[in-house]
Amino acid sequence: MRYYRVHTTDIAYLTQQPRGVFTAIWKLVEEKTMNEEEIAEYWRNRKYFEEVLPVPPYYETGNTQGAVTWFKDTPEGNRIWNEMTFYRQMAEKYGMKLYISERTELPGEVIYEDDFQVAVIKPVEDGQTTTKECGG
Repeated sequence: MRYYRVHTTDIAYLTQQPRGVFTAIWKLVEEKTMNEEEIAEYWRNRKYFEEVLPVPPYYETGNTQGAVTWFKDTPEGNRIWNEMTFYRQMAEKYGMKLYISERTELPGEVIYEDDFQVAVIKPVEDGQTTTKECGG
């Protein structure tokens, strides 16, 4: 199975891994980089994705294990990524480069899995992950 993660080069404090796309775009909201209309659209998108994409339960306790999620190359995982046009547009508009990391093996120790994604801790660093700039 192919797994992929879309992220920036910023290292997230909690996970010590590159900041994922959801968190990266949240930072644009938090820092008030986006205008009011874009922030309103962000909240509409966030509500939608929280309804259709399961939120792993470890977030309820603040992600104390520092897990990161990777999309699964499944119809469900790919559909979610394809629907994330607002996130890609905001990244492009505000000069935020997105990267995609891909693996054919599990990217770490799985602590959560659903049809869309896996959440892992202890990321594997075996040279099998390829990372390139995300073309949208």
